[in-house]
Amino acid sequence: MPTYHVEMLEGRTVEQKKKLAEAITRVSVEILGGAPDAVDIIISDIKRENWATGGKLWSEPRT
Repeated sequence: MPTYHVEMLEGRTVEQKKKLAEAITRVSVEILGGAPDAVDIIISDIKRENWATGGKLWSEPRT
């Protein structure tokens, strides 16, 4: 079964991450089959100073 790597800006709660993991697992089993225990999800929280979009760090003020 699959292993998912989820990278997102830090700040989500443990409850939000739990719900995300449950949803990804549920959809994976519905579409791909297999057992929920075979779905791995790795969540990485990235500091805003380590993520840039459009050449601008997310730690910088947005306009």
